[in-house]
Amino acid sequence: MLRRLEPFRHPDLIVGTETFDDAGVFRLSDDLALVQTTDFFPPLVDDPYAFGQIAAANALSDVYAMGGEPLTALNLVGWPDKELEFDWLGDILRGGADKVREAGAVIVGGHSVRDSEIKYGLAVTGRVHPQKVLTNVGARPGDRLVLTKPIGSGVLTSAAKAGKLPETELGEAIAVMAALNRPGRDAALKVGVNACTDITGFGLAGHAFEMAAGSNVTIVLEASKVPLMKHTLAMARQGMVTRTHKTTRSFLGEKLAIDPQVEEALANVLLDAQTSGGLLLSVPAERCDALVAELKAQGAICAAAVGHVEAPAATRVRLTL
Repeated sequence: MLRRLEPFRHPDLIVGTETFDDAGVFRLSDDLALVQTTDFFPPLVDDPYAFGQIAAANALSDVYAMGGEPLTALNLVGWPDKELEFDWLGDILRGGADKVREAGAVIVGGHSVRDSEIKYGLAVTGRVHPQKVLTNVGARPGDRLVLTKPIGSGVLTSAAKAGKLPETELGEAIAVMAALNRPGRDAALKVGVNACTDITGFGLAGHAFEMAAGSNVTIVLEASKVPLMKHTLAMARQGMVTRTHKTTRSFLGEKLAIDPQVEEALANVLLDAQTSGGLLLSVPAERCDALVAELKAQGAICAAAVGHVEAPAATRVRLTL
């Protein structure tokens, strides 16, 4: 739809809608720029407090993906007030508020509407130095790709909703989704990376394509090196994936190549939607070990080298074993 609209142009608009970046960046002065983003969605888990934490971490992630520091947030709520009591909403808001506090930001207000289903998220404003903005358009041939969280939230939450996986088995997924991407941002800024994006609704392969297209490169993802949460592949083999894996595969079309050695279920996992996933960092090969070490020192959930960047070709993303 955005292709049908004339993009906004302004001398201080550093990052707008012309790329697939995670947030907008607007320069206020030579050493200060605003980072702005918003995200909200229906519950993925039954625990309202956990859902609030996940939704908040997901929205805050876009600021971290741009190298920014979250400052303020606005609650965004859709609520079926005739069907549900407000106690549940209170737990959602408390979960979101605790995660915003953990990020060192503050909630300054918000907006709610009546809706047929629950929705919650945040509009977040952060700050970043104009010369330290991370984007997804700087990957270069020869770079290594490092991922900071394991994959599998879409598969596992789908399996739980379908009754294929007990809610008690979602502990790892909830912890991963609720974790802030601050360690990844801190490591990326300290070591120096060429490009960054967070992995959310378009899955690992979909967001890798955004980076590849914006950077005019080809990205190779080594499927066997991508860390997966427990039960993810087993559930994917039973068809427990979101519809995103089909829409992403269709959207990429001939720009996606999957080696025949890659199991179909594993390919589907890499195409499947993630919620509040990790950062995918494109780093010069000579700094890859330093980035992995710094991520571990910062407390990132994982620091996995999952692929590399090649010169541009007709195929933008290739999945190998």
